[in-house]
Amino acid sequence: MTGDSSNSIFRFRHFSVKNEKSALKVGTDAVLLGAAVTVRDSDRYLLDIGTGTGVIALMVAQRMSAFGSGYRIEAIDIDPLSSAEAGENFASSPWSANLTSRNIALQEYRPEEKFDLIFSNPPYYDESLKNPDVRESIARHTESLSYRQICAFASEYLGEDGRLSMILPSEAETSLRRTAASFGLYPFRVLRIRTTAAKSARRIVAEFSRRKTEVSDEEIVLQDSQGRTPEYSALTADFYL
Repeated sequence: MTGDSSNSIFRFRHFSVKNEKSALKVGTDAVLLGAAVTVRDSDRYLLDIGTGTGVIALMVAQRMSAFGSGYRIEAIDIDPLSSAEAGENFASSPWSANLTSRNIALQEYRPEEKFDLIFSNPPYYDESLKNPDVRESIARHTESLSYRQICAFASEYLGEDGRLSMILPSEAETSLRRTAASFGLYPFRVLRIRTTAAKSARRIVAEFSRRKTEVSDEEIVLQDSQGRTPEYSALTADFYL
């Protein structure tokens, strides 16, 4: 990925992302979730909650395309400018036929089908000082969309073998697991993300299903003295230029 500050376009290997109107810009968290989320060749109907620029949905579409074209990704966002920009980014991508952007709040969304995979980079600030930019505040704070609401939605709209994947701060893990369990969702994979080997994990990619199973506990370090670590480079090799 490279950024062009003159026109706010981020260029990946196989697609570009306009990054002008969305309330939240392209960031490392989004790229990590897009690259790390578990996808399966049997997935047919997928949902991105709080899509922003659409970058995660685009990364998942790229990965799903390796299995063929028989999948659909619905991407929703409460912010009209964000959903519009995501729609533009989808339309200009190689997977435009597989991607749909909708301006709707999760609380109002009533899909007609069950999902094989739901993924989200949700807001996670709850008690911090609100951003004076109203749109960015909505995108960053849990009042508009909490992981509890996402778990509640997933419990109703995931298929029997469906999964839920989110990226959140590490300190939210205990509460997230407890909340997910209250809705009949149990972790099968947790990826702990360290900026450097000397620092504790700052983010987790947590993945849930309806089945209680042994949890795959993984870890990745993003940076070393040479820049990106080999493991981070390998994870994002199909995306970063």
